[in-house]
Amino acid sequence: MLVGLILCLLVGLLLLGLPLFFAMGAVSAVYVFAAGIDPGLLAQRATASIDSFLILAIPFFYLAGELMNECRLTDRIVELSKAAVGHFHGGLAQINIFSSMIFSGMSGSATADVTALGSILIPAMKREGYPAPFAAAVTVASSMVGPIIPPSVALVIYGTLANVSIGRLLLAGVLPGLVIIGTQMVFTHFVARANHYPRYPRARLPDVGRAIWHGGPAVLFPVIIVGGILLGIFSPTEAAAMAVIYGLVLGAVYRSLSPRLVWRTFESVAMGSARILMVIAMGSAFSWIMVREKVPQAVATAISSISGEPLLVLAIILVMLVLVGLLMVASSAEIVLTPILVPVIVQFGIDPVHFGVLMVFTLIIGGATPPVGILMFIAQDIARVSHAQMVRAMVPYYLPLFAALALLTIFPQISLFLPRIVFGS
Repeated sequence: MLVGLILCLLVGLLLLGLPLFFAMGAVSAVYVFAAGIDPGLLAQRATASIDSFLILAIPFFYLAGELMNECRLTDRIVELSKAAVGHFHGGLAQINIFSSMIFSGMSGSATADVTALGSILIPAMKREGYPAPFAAAVTVASSMVGPIIPPSVALVIYGTLANVSIGRLLLAGVLPGLVIIGTQMVFTHFVARANHYPRYPRARLPDVGRAIWHGGPAVLFPVIIVGGILLGIFSPTEAAAMAVIYGLVLGAVYRSLSPRLVWRTFESVAMGSARILMVIAMGSAFSWIMVREKVPQAVATAISSISGEPLLVLAIILVMLVLVGLLMVASSAEIVLTPILVPVIVQFGIDPVHFGVLMVFTLIIGGATPPVGILMFIAQDIARVSHAQMVRAMVPYYLPLFAALALLTIFPQISLFLPRIVFGS
């Protein structure tokens, strides 16, 4: 009864528009006083979750992505993508998708992807005759690889809350990211052929060399992170710190980072990181309450009454996450649900690293689904189309998105291949 009351209170506070960390902290405090527990224990649970060396990866990745954005690499990324895939059917649409893959290795954020690339590529696609809703839909769908390919703050948060290796999670996102991009490029190929969308001539060798020279630094960003972890040179946190140094060096080379701009970036990242860490701290306290009240066991019992087959259990949970993504922002849903669902999937023998990739991807699909759909609102504003046009254009792109989700669900080896090579089974 008490758990039901605090869950209702949490939903009510969120509907009132209160910040997630405040809502979780408030309901946790209500539970502690109602259950007669020492309030100091709640504070200990909250602070212990962020008193960790690994948690430093979050502000470092955040800062590295911001520095790379300030280096104005977006045009260089588009140039490199044009040389690589511009000759495919639907050239500029394919460039949009391929650029998202590269950009995600810098920002780790779907929102940053839509904003930065969309502001350049959506107007360009409109000028070349692509329908504005289609241009917006391609941008939104391709941006969903952002939280999957490292660096991924979403996976770091999941690993912190689920007590799962951050290194394993970051490596687990590499191949799934390629699957997500690959399914969209194949789908776009057939759409472009059916609608006779234009494509560019195949890039000549000098053009390819120039594109690699200009855009190579952006590609090196995720290589530093993944390569360093793969080779055992540094931990995920150290990789994030090296990425910051790389961003500063690149800014000096391109002369795009003034001392004032660097300081302003540091201030912005400090505030953003503080908000994230507050949410993690309150989320950890809330998860302790859920575990104490045996909520995961109750969820597992309810699911096992339907089926005990791990694949079917995973499918049920993913359907539930899709429905949650319709109503909640992905990051909020991840923090609330991770401590509840991880013990459940472990009980059914599902690898928590594999589940982390699936959970992040499934929830981010909610960012392209009404009524929340924040990614859709950003793209439709850039494209200057109505919400109804945006929704209609997005419907076909749910096919490659859910096809990728199905492949990743049925074949966990895609997610687990690199982590098992580096860290063992």
